[in-house]
Formats: sequence, structure tokens, C-alpha cells
Amino acid sequence: MEKVVYVLWRAETDSVEAFADRLTHDVADALLALDVRGLQINVADDAVTPAVIRIKELDPQMEAVVSVWLDTAMDAARQPVDEVLTLAAARLAGYLVTESVPLPNTTRGAPLGTRTDGFANIAFLRRPERLSVAEWLDAWQNGQTPVAIETQSTFGYTQNVVVRPVTIDAPRFDGIVEELFPPEAMTDLHAFFDATGDDDKLARNMARMGESTARFGATENIDVVPTSQYVYR
Repeated sequence: MEKVVYVLWRAETDSVEAFADRLTHDVADALLALDVRGLQINVADDAVTPAVIRIKELDPQMEAVVSVWLDTAMDAARQPVDEVLTLAAARLAGYLVTESVPLPNTTRGAPLGTRTDGFANIAFLRRPERLSVAEWLDAWQNGQTPVAIETQSTFGYTQNVVVRPVTIDAPRFDGIVEELFPPEAMTDLHAFFDATGDDDKLARNMARMGESTARFGATENIDVVPTSQYVYR
């Protein structure tokens, strides 16, 4: 089985609400009808508008991520999925990835097809030229992973290493991170960095995170998009 992560851009003629509604209903139904092995949709809808942490490198920035699990990501097998998503967005980019889940969501599960509690930050990483692939992966997966879990209030953490793009003219991403946070972390940095009511702990956690992300270039040339998460299959 292979995982393909599709990144979608909203058309200017679409409202945020209309785009989100189309993805979470019509598009989800169409993809499930294709009998995909797994389906998750993340969309920057009205529910995450207040989020204080957003980082924008691309302009316009993506506003949705559709993750699909397939028996094979070969072009012919993927074509029906591509066609459904192409009709739903102004722009589409797809990536074959390897998935690692160092922190599964075991505490805030939601019924299939409904919104996961809290919100999901999706980070799009680009490897800096100063690091080899091996160095970058080591700093990210072996160095950053425990730091992120220990210094933030995440209850779910997924890392996707990009193997290759599967669509034409896809922007370069080397990694795509999915982090689930409780709702209060959307607008409160103390809650985000697992330091509610503790200014000293907030400063320590922010400093530790900053040092760790700098080691593998995640403080530069990065997009971070707050989203609502829906797991369908």
C-alpha cells in the first residue's frame, strides 16, 4: 500500500466555506466510491481562522491537503483520484510519501467523517542545501521528533517523507508534517507550547523548539497551514 498526499489551492471565486464544504462532502464521497484504502482531508476552513501560528512562503498558499492510501500509486491506478481532485480545486500537486507516526492520536478520536477535535497544523518542509538527505532526515526524525512532542501540546504527530512528486509542476517539498493540537492552542501560545500558566516553561520550550528546528532548516523556507482534520477511512 502507498500513501499519496495531495495539496490543493482554492480558487479565488470560491469562498472558504464553499471550498471546505465541497471537499468534506462531495469530494470525500467521490473518493470513497473509488474504494481507496484510506482517506483523510485537511482543510483551512472558518474553524481555524483564529489560529495565531501561520507561516507563508508560497503565494497563494495551499488551503487543503487530501491524503489517500492506495494499493499502488502508479499513474493508471491514481488517475481516477487525480480527476476527482483536479475538478475540486484551482491547483493540485501530488506527492508519494513514506509515512511515520511517532505519536498516534489515541485520545481525541472522532467518528469517521467528522471533524477531529482541536486543529491540525500542516507544515511543508524543504531541505536546505547545506544538509545531505541523510543529515536532514537524521536531524528531523531522530533529533526533532522527541523535542516537538516534549515541548508542544500535540496529541497526534505524523511525518511524511516525500519520495517524489506524482503531478506535473508540483512545488518542491521534502517533508510534510501533520501535528494535532487541542483547540485552546489555536490562540494561546502557552497552551500551544504545553506551558499553561508558566511563563518560564513557555520561554524554555520555545527556545528549545527554535534551536531544534534550526538544525534542519525548518525555521526558513517553510509553509505552515492550520487546518481542520477529517478522517473518513
